Amino acid sequence: QVEKSNGINLLVFSGERDKLLAAFVMATGAAATGMRVSMFFTFWGTAGLKKSKAQIGKKTLVERAFGWMLPGGVKQTKLSKMDMFGVGRKLMSVEMKKKGVADLPQLIELAADLGVEIQVCEMSMQLMGITAEELTDYPSLTFCGVASFVDQASDANTTLFI
Repeated sequence: QVEKSNGINLLVFSGERDKLLAAFVMATGAAATGMRVSMFFTFWGTAGLKKSKAQIGKKTLVERAFGWMLPGGVKQTKLSKMDMFGVGRKLMSVEMKKKGVADLPQLIELAADLGVEIQVCEMSMQLMGITAEELTDYPSLTFCGVASFVDQASDANTTLFI
């Protein structure tokens, strides 16, 4: 039997705020206990890492449409339920602040401080026309394909799909 590493892999498929919050809470919690943590962002999760609405580089009409429809930065991500045109999002942010709960930008910063690795699916970026320059600044952000994720997942003791 192969010994599994003390690691956790999170496959982040959703770019919705509540799911990103859950992913980063799990990632930072695991990293704080000394686990190696890797987050693989694919499809809509990739769009959750965009830093702004600005579109960089030459793009096709379809790629530009994705850029217009997808959130323009982590602060603009929507809730999967009860977003109510941003009212639910605002209420959640106010409650989180009032109760001392870290919001998404703070969790991303904490994840970086704790050494959480972020890998972004190259195929998803190509499909949606997202360039590397459009993604959030993160110290250990790399680009790879699904084969790299599967290889890491086979070596870790836990893999979660969010």
